[in-house]
Amino acid sequence: MHPTGLITALATPFDEAGALDLDAWRRLLQWQLARGVQGLVVAGSTGEAAMLEDAEYDALLRLAVETVAGRVPVLAGTGQSGTARTIAQTRRAAAAGADAALVVVPSYVRPTQAGLLAHYRAVAEQGGLPVLLYNVPGRTGADMLPDTVAELASHERIVGIKEAVADPSRMAALVALRGPGFSVLGGDDGSAFGAMLAGADGLVSVGSNAAPAAYRRLCDLARGGDTVAAREWDARLAPLHGFCGVESNPIPVKALLQRLGHGQGLRLPLLPLSAHFQGEAAAMVALARELESLIGREALAA
Repeated sequence: MHPTGLITALATPFDEAGALDLDAWRRLLQWQLARGVQGLVVAGSTGEAAMLEDAEYDALLRLAVETVAGRVPVLAGTGQSGTARTIAQTRRAAAAGADAALVVVPSYVRPTQAGLLAHYRAVAEQGGLPVLLYNVPGRTGADMLPDTVAELASHERIVGIKEAVADPSRMAALVALRGPGFSVLGGDDGSAFGAMLAGADGLVSVGSNAAPAAYRRLCDLARGGDTVAAREWDARLAPLHGFCGVESNPIPVKALLQRLGHGQGLRLPLLPLSAHFQGEAAAMVALARELESLIGREALAA
């Protein structure tokens, strides 16, 4: 497996009573596929994985695998704070039919770099799925350094990294590790343009929940080395990049999805988007629709 291009970190739709909305989930999956995404993450941090029951996790994954039907890879978020629990969750995802596991650096426990090496090797060897590393120190409290990634990159069951540190020097160090068996993916929408121009293989995106074709266009242009056109699309998408960070993810993007007809809210301790940002949310939905429509017109003209 070699994950590349635009991969959406999917939000999980709930209904008004707070239960899983599997009809909305199916619609969201179908829309993402129709608009050209090249991979999907189920039950990652954007998917409120920490708030899901085991049966809900299974239901989301199984329906995603069924709906996607092999057209793009389905990556399951399986990272936990402990290694044994991460292995168990990865096996659970494998049983549900996932293609790979997105395994975040263990949160709160703050392992050493040696501990991270041991953790990821154990998950790769015992979890039953290819592993995509995920480094997001702002959420986990621990930073997996490029030297550590370099030691893991040669493992036959570790297929890449999603790196959310928006630092060009960090991305340059990781891009040097790229190869046929190891992908480097940006994990921050705002810096993805530069990361892909520097050689990253793609983007795991939050904003693409609301504007999948627009983010696919950005990825295609940047990965193709078209700096001028990619910069133009990044500028168009910049308000969406920024809006998705005005409150903790996935609060802003779920406000957009609700307006687009995909779900009704979040689970505690997350609360709906503050009243202060509701007007901006409406403007961002209008922008997303405009960009998606523009790409549709361009495709017809071509």
